Amino acid sequence: MAIKIRKSEYFYTSVLDQPGEAYKLLEQLESIGVDILAFTAIPMSPERTQFTIFPEDTNNLQQAAEKAGFTIDGPHPAILVQGDDELGALTGIHKKLYQANVNVYASSGVTDGKGSFGYVLYIKPEEYERAALALNI
Repeated sequence: MAIKIRKSEYFYTSVLDQPGEAYKLLEQLESIGVDILAFTAIPMSPERTQFTIFPEDTNNLQQAAEKAGFTIDGPHPAILVQGDDELGALTGIHKKLYQANVNVYASSGVTDGKGSFGYVLYIKPEEYERAALALNI
C-alpha cells in the first residue's frame, strides 16, 4: 500500500459522560448507513465527552444527524493518512508540512499490529490548502 494521503473532514458532537454513549451513537450511525473512517472520544469535563467523527461521506453524516436529532459541529478540515507501518513513516509527512510552514495542531494515529497504520492530522482551515499542496493531495 505504501502511503495514501487524502483530504478528510470531521465533525464534533458532545454527550454526557456515561457508559454506553459511544455505543449508542455508533449503533445509530451504523443503522442509518454512515461509514466511519475514524472516531475518537475525548473527555471535555467530568460530565461531558466529545466524539469526533470522520465520515466517508459528509453529506450522509449530516443527513443522519438531522434525521436522528443530534447536533454536530462541522465539517472541519483534516488529513487522513493510511499506509504500511515502518520506522519513520510519519517523518516525511511532517517534514513536508514543516517546510510549507503548516502547523499540525493535533494528530492521532494507531497501527493495526499487522504492518499498517492510520493517522489523522488536524489542520487549521487557513492553512489547509497549503498543507494539501505540500502533500500533493
